[in-house]
Amino acid sequence: QAQLVESGGGLVQPGGSLRLSCAASGIIFSNSFMGWYRQAPGKQRELVASISSAGNTNYASFVKGRFTISRDNAKNTVNLQMNSLKPEDTAVYYCNARYFDNYWGQGTQVTVSS
Repeated sequence: QAQLVESGGGLVQPGGSLRLSCAASGIIFSNSFMGWYRQAPGKQRELVASISSAGNTNYASFVKGRFTISRDNAKNTVNLQMNSLKPEDTAVYYCNARYFDNYWGQGTQVTVSS
């Protein structure tokens, strides 16, 4: 049974940093296309960053230069380092895995506020 568990969310001041982690189990992680999405209240879920099985990365324009996605196939984890956080980054962040099927984590809240 596939399971994605996010961690690392919390409250941070503008300009601060957070590191999100997603631990995957029950999937062939090394072959999976991994992504981080977010959903703010009243808005649609949107892609933040993704990383292919080969390590190729893609970022939404609104996080380029501030966020970095990485994966550790030995540990079955994907991380999102978030720097220079802004209040508009406030959202629930979700981990996603795709390999013949589509899997989602339960989400972790990130709140950027002074």
